[in-house]
Amino acid sequence: MTTPNQIIEDAAVLIANGTIQDIVSHAELRTKYPHLKSSLDAKGKWLLPGNICAHTHFYSAFARGMAVPGKPAKNFMEMLKKLWWKLDRALDIDGVRASAQVSLVDAIKHGTTTLIDHHASPNAIEGSLDAIAEAVTEAGLRAALCYEVTDRNGLVGAAEGIRENARFAQRVQSSNNGFANTVKAAMGVHASFTVGDNTLNACVNAAHDLNIPIHIHVAEDAADEAHSQSHFGKRVVKRLKDMDALDDMSLLAHCIHIDNREIKLIAAAGAKVMHQPRSNMNNGVGVAPIQKMLQNDICVGLGNDGFSNNAFAEMKVCDMLHKLNTGDPRAMGADKVVGMAYANNAEIANLFWPGQNLGAVQIGAPADLVLMDYTPYTELNTGNLPWHMLFGMDGSRVTHTMCNGQLLMKDRELLTLDENEIAAKALEASRHTWDRVSSL
Repeated sequence: MTTPNQIIEDAAVLIANGTIQDIVSHAELRTKYPHLKSSLDAKGKWLLPGNICAHTHFYSAFARGMAVPGKPAKNFMEMLKKLWWKLDRALDIDGVRASAQVSLVDAIKHGTTTLIDHHASPNAIEGSLDAIAEAVTEAGLRAALCYEVTDRNGLVGAAEGIRENARFAQRVQSSNNGFANTVKAAMGVHASFTVGDNTLNACVNAAHDLNIPIHIHVAEDAADEAHSQSHFGKRVVKRLKDMDALDDMSLLAHCIHIDNREIKLIAAAGAKVMHQPRSNMNNGVGVAPIQKMLQNDICVGLGNDGFSNNAFAEMKVCDMLHKLNTGDPRAMGADKVVGMAYANNAEIANLFWPGQNLGAVQIGAPADLVLMDYTPYTELNTGNLPWHMLFGMDGSRVTHTMCNGQLLMKDRELLTLDENEIAAKALEASRHTWDRVSSL
């Protein structure tokens, strides 16, 4: 996943202090480094960079299998009110921790090593990011965390959310923070339609003071644009620009209903966009104009919005969704999708880990790596690799996951987490959460 891309046959990778030190042929390894402490025989598997998820919601894990009370939601706004805005209010700190842990298990098992999370738990705000960070550190993964600030639970709740983001960012930025360098912070904002000017301005000021990115949902549904026009007299992206919330450190999730003028504003600001095709399809909210954004040199990455951490499934759906939406089999293409998932996601992650060259197997990069058990039955080369990745490889074929040089899964066995224990605790916590949802 370098530029230009390379496929290295019969290779060996030397790792020390969490970093890739050398890439040589297998035959050369023992001659060049006779005093190696240990080695792992990959037995002909493919070595790839660990996947990066540009936008996710750990807290949404307990929605799996949940029977939402009442009639099914007929649109996105109803879905927020009937499900998501009840689920997040039903979470306590134990639920926050448990939902993060099951998401992290899923990430390791499917080869995702870096995640950018957007959290919400209005009745358990203080310390919620610490609970997630502790789970991330225990798992051995890399994550950037934020709390979702919103006015929908009152201005007191909004102020608490800003304080939680600021407190956590200050802790992460301190030299003795109790976490590894693998945990970072952002300023989370829910969306334009749930934050007034005073709250948004406070978020922007805090983010700029702390030099952290703003992570916000933008035009996921047409209702966001309609609200912005009726309440503020302008479209969402223009409002963000006017509020000084649009720059090269802005992370904009979804951007489905933006128009051409908003695309130009995003491009001029250097803001980053995260695309979540599976979630957008599930919510029936529409298809983002990703190809137009890419043509305007916007960095568009891939997230999962809380769906499973199988990045290969997200890539495949991304490719097919845009073909179906346009009625054109030439739309997108595996090469563009893989570029979003690796190079663009690495550029997004670079906001949190600058200069570390995430998303590629190259000397000097962090050893965030996966082994893929994939035997191609047609030629695999640098030209057609993306199509093998979308239509042959899958997260379920990942056998080993490593982050920052630490092996987290070996031969499908988790090494840092006890999946059965985590599942048992999550089952108990989710039952309590579901009970509270039913009472709201």
